[in-house]
Amino acid sequence: MSSFPGSPRLIKGAIIGLDPLNPLASVVVFQYNPDTMTRRLEARTSGGGDNSDRAEALRLAGPPKETITLNVEVDAADQLEQGNPQAQLTGVSPMLAALEMLLYPKSLGVIANLALAQVGNIEIIPPEAPLTLFVWGPTRVLPVRVTGFSITEEAYDTLLNPIRAKVDLTLQVLSYVDLKVSNPGHSLFLAHQIAKEVLATSNVVNSALNVGASFKL
Repeated sequence: MSSFPGSPRLIKGAIIGLDPLNPLASVVVFQYNPDTMTRRLEARTSGGGDNSDRAEALRLAGPPKETITLNVEVDAADQLEQGNPQAQLTGVSPMLAALEMLLYPKSLGVIANLALAQVGNIEIIPPEAPLTLFVWGPTRVLPVRVTGFSITEEAYDTLLNPIRAKVDLTLQVLSYVDLKVSNPGHSLFLAHQIAKEVLATSNVVNSALNVGASFKL
């Protein structure tokens, strides 16, 4: 970070799992913000196929399906230099484990289902994952599902704990089409869409200024 006194304070991105049973283990603040992020949007339409009604060709069935891909780097070098006891004991394993747990069912639920199966319960309900939020600044807090996860461990300590790693994440944004009205993510995505509409409307001013500038040339 720059030592210049007027430099802005950097906001860190994060992935947060809203797990009331273990809230601290589900918060992953990025050590370094990714330099790039790829967002892919696919229109969610209700018409336009070969046999569809032509009147439905432009009808939208909901917000676009959005996929986010990014690369997160973690490095324990600074913590090791400062003598951080956790880094000395486990390297970057805690952060990697916190990210991985977003894909795991809770062990208590697994054990409970095993117990139900042992007593003859034939209807075992798969456990539900906690709502996961991708936080990228104050204007982008999105409910997501982790659909892709790749870890490249690049260096190890003497106990073979990883001390530097790269994590490639693929996130599917969950909208109000995917979530129940009672789910907090439903309202979060709707607020995100409203904020985006405000930004799009404000672009009218920029467009008008650009048009005016073109006439002056």
